[in-house]
Amino acid sequence: MCVASRAELITGATSFRNGVPRTNRLNPALALWPDVLRRNGYDTCYSGKWHHDGKPSDKGFTATAGLYTGGGRRFMKPRVDWKGREVTGYTGWIFESEDGKPRPELGVGLTPGISETIADAACRYIRGRADKPYFLHVSFTAPHDPLLFPPGFEKMYDPAKMPLPVNFLPEHPFDHGNSRGRDELLMTFPRTAGEVREELACYYAVISHLDRQVGRVLDTLRETGQDRDTIVIYTADNGLAIGSHGLRGKQNMYEHSVNVPLIVRGPGIARGLRTDAQVYLRDLFPATCDAAGIPVPETVSGKSILPVLTKRAKSIRDEVYCYFGDVQRMIRTDRWKFAWYPHIGREQLFDMRTDPHELRDRIADASVASTAADLRTRLKAWLRREGDPVITA
Repeated sequence: MCVASRAELITGATSFRNGVPRTNRLNPALALWPDVLRRNGYDTCYSGKWHHDGKPSDKGFTATAGLYTGGGRRFMKPRVDWKGREVTGYTGWIFESEDGKPRPELGVGLTPGISETIADAACRYIRGRADKPYFLHVSFTAPHDPLLFPPGFEKMYDPAKMPLPVNFLPEHPFDHGNSRGRDELLMTFPRTAGEVREELACYYAVISHLDRQVGRVLDTLRETGQDRDTIVIYTADNGLAIGSHGLRGKQNMYEHSVNVPLIVRGPGIARGLRTDAQVYLRDLFPATCDAAGIPVPETVSGKSILPVLTKRAKSIRDEVYCYFGDVQRMIRTDRWKFAWYPHIGREQLFDMRTDPHELRDRIADASVASTAADLRTRLKAWLRREGDPVITA
């Protein structure tokens, strides 16, 4: 969540090493989002999970509020999640004060009420603002595992009444490159309907608690009279599958994981607009520059989505490309999705217009063979331009 007042996200250049895409965040010649805003008169604050190299101050942030980092390993204790499974994620994470001192009293690792702790810090920062413009980046951890029921949310969703995903499968039909990754091992094989419903009930409870905390941040903007000249951007990490296509984690090319939420509101933004325009999260960097009247640095590879948000354009891209490690590659247009699994030589083709849940793989359908060939060519041409070594011909 980003709040720009008075107007995996710090972006750099994509590169591939051994087939694994990386973001070059260490090149000092690259413009960084908060630093550009800072140099143009904005105070910049980071709140919540810091999942980058270095410190916020290295990237252009002038302050932190409720900073949550991985520096608390000495405070670690064995823990289990809502179902009694050993916690393997965020085990050494802890909140820090602005001067870098650990605050174990706020909890070690993910805690049931962590979204509230992060929102508390963000709201304090907003209430303390004077007249100077600011950029506040609020990074919640929810609903990342380990899943833990927030206080008071334990009975919000009845597992027996939870609908199964439309594309539920007991197991994915082939090894997509992460079939036994950490996220996948958090559920049994094959997946069962009962287990999926139970996991979804906790997942949705964590999301509902997060929604309430986002509402508190928005309420604080209204209460302080800052909502009228503030742009708010809400987006998220990739979503967990939890039974969709037989998967549990987010390391896949299906829509339930790769297509993340994006909601923008503020002065100049079209009210009630819903759009199918395809964008990358890195497109938010130039969009905020445009909204604030700041020149977009030449090193920024994103395209401003402001024309779409103001109804001056219907789209800014004909296609988007996605990847995971060296095992999954994908191109998606406004209608078609083509996925390639280079290690096993497997491909998929989905018509997103008629099959939004990706239930029918049409890669062997002769009637759309030319579509598959076109997307295959475009995907591999892009990978060659980006220097991806999984391309051998």
